[in-house]
Amino acid sequence: MIAAGADFKTWMSAVQARIETVLENSLPTDEHMPARLHQAMRYAVLDGGKRVRPLLVFAAGELVGADPARLDHAAAAVELIHAYSLVHDDMPAMDNDVLRRGKPTVHVAFDEATALLAGDALQTAAFESLSKQVLTDDARDQIAMVHLLAKASGSHGMCGGQGIDLYSVGKALTLPELELMHILKTGALIRASVLLGAHCGSKLDAAALAGLDHAAKCVGLAFQVIDDILDCEADSATLGKTAGKDAANDKPTYVSLLGLPAAKEKAAELQREAHAALDALGANAARLKQVADFIVARRS
Repeated sequence: MIAAGADFKTWMSAVQARIETVLENSLPTDEHMPARLHQAMRYAVLDGGKRVRPLLVFAAGELVGADPARLDHAAAAVELIHAYSLVHDDMPAMDNDVLRRGKPTVHVAFDEATALLAGDALQTAAFESLSKQVLTDDARDQIAMVHLLAKASGSHGMCGGQGIDLYSVGKALTLPELELMHILKTGALIRASVLLGAHCGSKLDAAALAGLDHAAKCVGLAFQVIDDILDCEADSATLGKTAGKDAANDKPTYVSLLGLPAAKEKAAELQREAHAALDALGANAARLKQVADFIVARRS
């Protein structure tokens, strides 16, 4: 059980441990064919990452009094989408990276074809997780959750943002263009995490849902600003992935566009804006504020 009144570190550790168990139990093992594919899937997902998106699912669930058993499946779904995106993102055709979460990337540890299939299989596993259990009291709401995750993951969300990122290498983007790219690439899945959690409990009215979505949008952008800052300031050992690749690959970032001091202020501004939107949702939004603060304060 996760105590609602626990301090943030205790709560975060409990959610991370819980979702690790859910993911481990939901992924196929190498006892079943094709064993190598199943090994690659588990390698990509387990024993790594801060589980930020599941934390957001559970924090939003706390806002609406959701049953943690329902949140398990929503959190697993969004984390599986995130994991699949990292597998594909690291491949030679995309970012061509060799390090992720402090260990060799999937295509390095296995091979490119297996990595491609592992990403594909993790994507479909996400929708299996979201659809095989009862997560809401209204089947129409659960269909809406499937639609929400699909849209956040596709060309109008994460994949679309990644496409813009690839096509923008070596180009100068305006701040609105850069924000659009990251609203899609990073922000869409973070917003989906919050809204999926909210769908698992008591229904929010339209105004509250809009405020929650705005807060999630700010958190998603802040996440990316901090990522850009860390790519400049942290080393590979701390990050668990190759540092300095954005500058080396001439990618547009908040740091390259604004400079480091202004990028840090941008993150703080987004943090304040998220807090302001969450203030209107009452005391039960406290956990979401804590996750937002964790995202801005992280150093890896």
